[in-house]
Amino acid sequence: MTAPDAIIRLEPGGIVILDQTRLPAEAVERRCADVDELVDAIAVLAIRGAPALGVAGAMGVALAAERAPDGAGFRAALETDAARIAAARPTAVNLAVGVAAGLAAAGNAGDDPARVRAETAAAARAFHADEVDRCRRIGAHGAALFGDGARICTICNAGGLATGGYGTALGVVRRLHEDDRSPSVWVPETRPLLQGARLTAWELADLGVEHRVLPDGAIAGLFGRGLVDGVVVGADRIAANGDTANKVGTYGLAVIAHHHGVPFYVAAPCTTIDPATPDGAAIPIEERPRAEVTGPLPGTVPAASAVHNPAFDVTPAALIDAIVTEDGVLRPPFALGP
Repeated sequence: MTAPDAIIRLEPGGIVILDQTRLPAEAVERRCADVDELVDAIAVLAIRGAPALGVAGAMGVALAAERAPDGAGFRAALETDAARIAAARPTAVNLAVGVAAGLAAAGNAGDDPARVRAETAAAARAFHADEVDRCRRIGAHGAALFGDGARICTICNAGGLATGGYGTALGVVRRLHEDDRSPSVWVPETRPLLQGARLTAWELADLGVEHRVLPDGAIAGLFGRGLVDGVVVGADRIAANGDTANKVGTYGLAVIAHHHGVPFYVAAPCTTIDPATPDGAAIPIEERPRAEVTGPLPGTVPAASAVHNPAFDVTPAALIDAIVTEDGVLRPPFALGP
């Protein structure tokens, strides 16, 4: 299994990440020596997954502090770079939460740049450790919702890669596996970037968990044949009423589960809950580049054809049977506002 520091870590002079765009063919580290390189890594999905983005945000503030010049402009340069990091991807609230944690540490450190650098680095590492701990607790709470030998469907990737260490949705599966309760996992490819086929399958194989990859279009048939006992997915933002943004395709999966009477669970740390967002309609949905859909093969999509490529969709709270956080299992009606 991949250790948290092998997924993302803060070092003097940079942030080192396991480049998720290169998996599963090769495990390659990517070093971000400045904020420009970190923002690019976030934008191209070399580091992705809401909790992992939160960790990257906190570490990014420490990197910005390290790179900011001493003198009167130190604080302004730090805050400008922090804002750039927070805006690198709009849907996952954790990124902004991690940046805010870094800025809070900077604010508490006073005006001495050396102290600010030390405090933001310490805060980033603590944020990472806390995120891993939160996921372990999510795994324990979520595992209690499933019986032995559960056949679980997920979507996209919500394992250690996406969280900086243990996993949310896959943290539940991981805990079941650690307790010798023999889970098996249905892994939709998750088009267009195949995070399920590339990343979730890679993690499950590494853990030794039984799993099978299938085309996204084959999901409904599984439920029709009674081959799924439960669904557990991650989240990129949870609104105050429980509406949840996650990888595009999650809404359809929730509709299928609801139709077939199969429980649908969201697993996410409290850092993913956004009390300031009242409902799913207020969640910004990132639109990804055309090239992700048209693919690497020329002529896949006619040049004259427009492309719609949302990275996420919103699952209404009415389709969610429970939200599993590090603090326990929340049942509807959800009231997550301030």
